[in-house]
Amino acid sequence: MERRNRSGGPNRTVAVPEDEAADLWRDGTPEAVRALLVSAVLCFSGKGFHATTTRDITAAVGLSPGALYVHFPSKEDVLFEIVRTGHERALAAMTAQSDEGDPVDHVRRLVAAHVAWHARHHTVARVCQYELAALAPGHHAEVLELRHRFSELVHSAVTRGARSGAFDVPDVDRAVRAVLSLGIDLVRWYRLDGDDSPEALGAFYAGLALRMIGAHTA
Repeated sequence: MERRNRSGGPNRTVAVPEDEAADLWRDGTPEAVRALLVSAVLCFSGKGFHATTTRDITAAVGLSPGALYVHFPSKEDVLFEIVRTGHERALAAMTAQSDEGDPVDHVRRLVAAHVAWHARHHTVARVCQYELAALAPGHHAEVLELRHRFSELVHSAVTRGARSGAFDVPDVDRAVRAVLSLGIDLVRWYRLDGDDSPEALGAFYAGLALRMIGAHTA
């Protein structure tokens, strides 16, 4: 898809790769920035952060290597924007699930939202999971705090259910790690054109998670 480059002059265009990552920066993000981010997602997921050059990122959208530095101080800042945004959006999908009512249904919805988000945005999620070590220490600490909030959210829901007798789970900490790993591991293999939609996979994995924590369901 060809988009007009608002910052590149009247005779420049920016190619925005078609990818599920584009949705993350569709609203309010300048088109040149969005194009660079989506290109970086595809490059980082395919080649890894360290093997990707700024030329790789900019060439895919028809810009010179120096164009990246107009919008980002460094390649690492591009990675941080991708990883931070991915974690924030996935967390938002989970926190949108109300904790009122049945704890079994709450955990079901949490896991389904977590899995479905990672499936629908599997390319971004792959970068989020596998390129963390390339972040600068300050950026890495910010992302770790976001990751801790995922664990806290599910841990709180499972603990509430265990205390009410809805779950028979001997070790909440280990169970939460296992439940969260369901949504994370799929980024290695999931494809949007495969047999399962993100929502179908989310529903199936939510059922697995409930069995893992010994949910008492009717």
